[in-house]
Amino acid sequence: MAMARVSSGLAYPERFYAAAAYAGFDGSPDSSTKGVSSKFSNDAALLLYALYQQATVGPCKIPKPRSWSPVEQSKWTSWNGLGNMASTEAMRLFVKILEEEDPGWYSRASNFVSEPAVQGEKNNETKAEPVTENGNVLPEIKTIPAENGNLSEPQDKDVVSEGFGAVGVYDQWVAPRISGPRPKARYEHGAAVIDDKMYIFGGNHNGRYLSDLQVLDLRSWTWSKVEVKTSGEASQVPVAPFAGHSLIPWEGTKLISIGGHTKDPSETMQVKVFDLQTHTWSNLKTYGKPPLSRGGHTVTPAGTSLVIFGGQDANRSLLNDLHILDLETMTWDEMDTLGVPPSPRSDHAAAVHAERYLLIFGGGSHATCFNDLHVLDLQTMEWSTPTQQGEIPSPRAGHAGVTVGENWFITGGGNNKSGVAETVVLNMSTLGWSTVTTVQGRVPLASEGLSLVLCSYNGEDILVSFGGYNGRYSNEVNVLKPSHKSTLQSMETPVPDSVSAMQNATNATRDLESDIATVQEGKVREITMDNIESEPMVNKVEGTSERILAALKAEKEELESSLGKEKLQTLQLKQDLTDAKARNTDLYKELQSVRGQLASEQSRCFKLEVDVAELRQKLQILESLKKELELLQRQKAASEQALNERRRQSSGGVWGWIAGTPPNQQDDA
Repeated sequence: MAMARVSSGLAYPERFYAAAAYAGFDGSPDSSTKGVSSKFSNDAALLLYALYQQATVGPCKIPKPRSWSPVEQSKWTSWNGLGNMASTEAMRLFVKILEEEDPGWYSRASNFVSEPAVQGEKNNETKAEPVTENGNVLPEIKTIPAENGNLSEPQDKDVVSEGFGAVGVYDQWVAPRISGPRPKARYEHGAAVIDDKMYIFGGNHNGRYLSDLQVLDLRSWTWSKVEVKTSGEASQVPVAPFAGHSLIPWEGTKLISIGGHTKDPSETMQVKVFDLQTHTWSNLKTYGKPPLSRGGHTVTPAGTSLVIFGGQDANRSLLNDLHILDLETMTWDEMDTLGVPPSPRSDHAAAVHAERYLLIFGGGSHATCFNDLHVLDLQTMEWSTPTQQGEIPSPRAGHAGVTVGENWFITGGGNNKSGVAETVVLNMSTLGWSTVTTVQGRVPLASEGLSLVLCSYNGEDILVSFGGYNGRYSNEVNVLKPSHKSTLQSMETPVPDSVSAMQNATNATRDLESDIATVQEGKVREITMDNIESEPMVNKVEGTSERILAALKAEKEELESSLGKEKLQTLQLKQDLTDAKARNTDLYKELQSVRGQLASEQSRCFKLEVDVAELRQKLQILESLKKELELLQRQKAASEQALNERRRQSSGGVWGWIAGTPPNQQDDA
């Protein structure tokens, strides 16, 4: 086997000391006064100095310099701004900033470090040897091969093991070492994270639906099965096997399972809740008209509501309807929308940006996969198809996505031919696409029906994928730590170099932005970290020190005033938001009351209509009877008249006969 030299394999703290030596810090007590290479910008030099002091000395405890010296003032301010940042974090940030300023520093630092040689596998899959730290043997980290068969160069080249399953490589999928009994391989399962634990529920394996609940501890990277309990209570039920459902964390101790395909589907969508404290499943009682039963839909949290879109019903009919479940009132609402909605689809991905905009990407029909992007304004309930920036990802279905800030990471999926190899990110503010990384071959990351969740490890965001199907079922776990550069690279708004460097390093250095601004305003052109060499610069600025100080104080007061106004405005907006939510709650309750009254009035109105119809029918009968009575009365009158006439005639004839008058004479008379 060929031998390969891996420059990124140098572990901490050796990597930090190599970087410090390259930058000009020799590790001596007076290293802060040694020269730093002039190729670094002022801001970068200040940050490197502060991070070096934080890593080697600790938090700044020296008093602020009293004498006027822009250099010493800036150095103290930069160091003091780091607060109680951990030494290991300062080391990592030091190397990160050095690599951004001088990407090829490692190759030119051969006189500072000796590169370790590692055995390279034929398939170019690099494995790090177990690392011993504090007496514990740490697991190996396996890197997924990139598209060209070689490991892609990470933006942050350090691979740091700080505990089981630690991941130090940025923007690459790695497979951490997992312990415990692995779950059965599957896809179309549900996944959710609560308290640094990833829960996996249900799924599909070899065409059979699953109902087990598994948990992966994201601190120890250990699998275990959750034992589900049952009791005699009517609300606690055994859960049926499901696939194509959604699993949502709720109230910190519960999991909500919504919808999904099952062997004996119900007519409407089922909502089930698992209580992590009692280990029991129960049916969630909801109100209103629930959606049709379905699977392959998306369930996206938006504030205190869940937004359900699309999917495929039990008859394999594709859907594009929109429903909202209010978790405060447990009420379903089917929403009427404006604009042109996405075509009916399932196995798409959805995300909510700024708790207002619902984004739908991709998905498929029975024969076609999509790569269109649709946006729904949840306030106006209007669909739109915005213009996308960058290289639009290829069509796919069965992919998974999570949001990190304003960035939407999407991985996996298939296109009816093969699995999709690239992991992409969409900046939801600018709608700009970019590719994070690409995997090679038939690996679980290029699968349909995989899950993707976001969790925090060592203070940083990491993405965790599980399962999937690409010709075979998977039960593998892969992890990606997105760098801040990759999450910000699609932003259109330019930012100052110093602020960008800090953002790209880590969120932990945001408190330094004010210090960087102070340095920029001071216009210090050269920082040599050497008292003797800084004498000319100090002499040069002494004549204008009072003017600079006055300008800085004035601008500081202006900034503090603006900050105060912004804080007041923020508080006012929060209060307005609280009031609006309270009004909204009251209005909703009033709406429910009005709806109840309306339903009662409608019922009473219906009864009145029935009574009116019956009265009309009786009135018609009465009119008919009246007519018959009049006819009978007329007939009776005619009969009586005829009878009287006959009586008269009959009476005259009798008396004539008695009198002896002949009949002909009677007629003449």
